[in-house]
Amino acid sequence: MVDFARVQKELSECNRDVTISGIRIVPQSDNLLHLSGTIPGPIGTPYEGGTFKIDIILPDGYPFEPPKMQFITKVWHPNISSQNGAICLDILKDQWSPALTLKTALLSLQALLSAPEPDDPQDAVVAQQVLLSPVLTPMHPLDFHLSFFQYSLVSICVWAPQYLRDYPTFAGTARYWTETFAKTNSIGNEEKVQKLLEMGFPEDLVRTTLKEVGDDETMALEKLCPG
Repeated sequence: MVDFARVQKELSECNRDVTISGIRIVPQSDNLLHLSGTIPGPIGTPYEGGTFKIDIILPDGYPFEPPKMQFITKVWHPNISSQNGAICLDILKDQWSPALTLKTALLSLQALLSAPEPDDPQDAVVAQQVLLSPVLTPMHPLDFHLSFFQYSLVSICVWAPQYLRDYPTFAGTARYWTETFAKTNSIGNEEKVQKLLEMGFPEDLVRTTLKEVGDDETMALEKLCPG
């Protein structure tokens, strides 16, 4: 059975230094078994400046079983599925220990963004280089589904990690996806603030709540209207 007292303590300790770490964990509604985490993209990587949301589900055996984590924000990375956000990371599988916490797991995800492991890929599309053309450009998200079939055909015959063989292409695509999916649009964020203000909530509370939930308007509204 989940140790809810421990979960509460973990959330409190994690969110206490969010201004320093940038890492945040909040419940989805009042459910401590279903959480939402956010991590900042590491400085000096193609993910810098992005905010990445992670869906967290705690199994009944937590903390003796690892949490189930999945990227909600789309990310171009060899160890993260660009289709469904599934993560290939040992501490979320057989290397999990009850001594670890949700925050350390999120820190490990942040470290994974800094140092991909292309030899143990989750996403064959990212990990394997298409060799059909000598000139490659960063992949636009809208072109992804068409290119997936081409990547899959080549990957049957060629094991050539993009991250290792053509880092500029990998970095360019990862940076483009970060700009597209992981960066908060300030204009869009002000629209969210305005919507919530029109519902009668104080501006300071609205902005603080949006920040706490990673600018997720739906989650902000749930926190503002707990009853």
